[in-house]
Amino acid sequence: MTNAKTEPLALCLKGVSKAFGGLQALDNVNFEVLAGEVHCLAGENGCGKSTLIKVITGVYQPESADLIELFDQKLSSITPTRARAMGVSVIWQDLALFPHMSVQENITFDDMVGPAIRPIHTRQMGERAAAVLKRLGVELDLTLPLEELPIAQRQVVAIARALMNDARLIFMDEPTASLTKSETDKLLEIVRKLSADGVAVVFVSHRLAEVLEIASRVTVLRDGKLVGVYDTKDMTQARLGELMTGKLIQNEVSSRDMSHAKPVFEIDGLSRPGEFEDVSFVIRAGEVVGLTGLIGSGRTELAHVLMGMRHAEKGSMQLEGKPYSPRSIRDAIRQGLAYVSEDRLTLGLLQKQSIADNTVISVLQKLLMAVPLISNSKKRDLVDKWIAELGVKIGDQEDPISSLSGGNQQKVVLAKWLATEPRLLILDSPTVGVDVGARAGIFKIVQNLAENGLAILLISDEVTEVMFHSDRILHMAEGRIVSEYNPREVTVSQLEERIYA
Repeated sequence: MTNAKTEPLALCLKGVSKAFGGLQALDNVNFEVLAGEVHCLAGENGCGKSTLIKVITGVYQPESADLIELFDQKLSSITPTRARAMGVSVIWQDLALFPHMSVQENITFDDMVGPAIRPIHTRQMGERAAAVLKRLGVELDLTLPLEELPIAQRQVVAIARALMNDARLIFMDEPTASLTKSETDKLLEIVRKLSADGVAVVFVSHRLAEVLEIASRVTVLRDGKLVGVYDTKDMTQARLGELMTGKLIQNEVSSRDMSHAKPVFEIDGLSRPGEFEDVSFVIRAGEVVGLTGLIGSGRTELAHVLMGMRHAEKGSMQLEGKPYSPRSIRDAIRQGLAYVSEDRLTLGLLQKQSIADNTVISVLQKLLMAVPLISNSKKRDLVDKWIAELGVKIGDQEDPISSLSGGNQQKVVLAKWLATEPRLLILDSPTVGVDVGARAGIFKIVQNLAENGLAILLISDEVTEVMFHSDRILHMAEGRIVSEYNPREVTVSQLEERIYA
């Protein structure tokens, strides 16, 4: 637990409670952030982090609060307008930017919007945008449409926009979830500059190594209650994970020698110019092959070819000894491949549909009755089976998928694909946006699937994921497989050094 602090407070909340129906989202929570501090807000999905941020920004009004204080001003209530005027800004994971507008228009957007019609001075807009980027030590083409920038630079634009609004307290929600290691390092350097400039930053991330690297203190929530506030200098990832979940989560190398097992999927000399070149490897029954490398190394593009979303120009593939060349995604599924995309929200789920509909969407043909109508009883039984088998926590099958936590949504995505009874399961960054407790649950499922004979390709840029959950590790760089590793013969630091070199 931290010692008393003497620095001025940017934020102080005491005794904050908030309920939604019968769910107590926040229960007598205290939270404080020092001026210029980088502070982490940690906890599993559903622990109350987002609710707390929305109370601070005035989106939600608490049922009770003993004290709400922003920058030495005691407040009886907060509205979004007042919070913003006082210097509070939130950069959500989706960034809430405008892809078709230019960089400078996104940065200065709030300057352009107002109750009265007024002329827009493009030159002045550019000068103001350039000035705030200079403060961050970054140069960008101000005239480029935002959609042409990589995600790392869009993060910078979102931070610059917050500074344009004179932000003194910035909340960053999973800011590194889609970034490479080098991009993450650059973002963390910007966060340090903000801190040195007196801006308080609250960092929300499931990547515990980053939390311990960037933050001076961490506030841990669990089930809507405050667990405690801790200095990070003496904290370990294992201890932080235990505080968040109430369980000791230990990572251990679990690789097995699967060279004796029957080959399930083989690719030989597969090439798609501009994306990957001369890729060859074998995945055997019951084997988990980890594929890692920097974002942009060709991993996801390769997965898209395996699933028939794109087509290779050279090379060959075999599935259980037979030629495999899918004409489409539907054809790949029919032949026995399943793909859990890195983009769960866009490609993995139908956000407006129910849990049940998302679970059965890939196997509707199995649910048909004699007449071409879906059998509700078959549908219900199939959903019950996978919900129970994967341990998905739900209220009712017909609840919207958006009502579930990130970890439970990802389990539904898995259920959707496992219902197709695949021979090869491709997992592309399966834990993006999933908290530490839910990650452990997902990888327990992966382990059980492998033990039951399913061949699995695990794609991830998180070295610890492939290290602790793969039987073999393939390193992909600039579109080629450059190295293969046995997890028992290399350390995490050695692997990171080679991948991030």
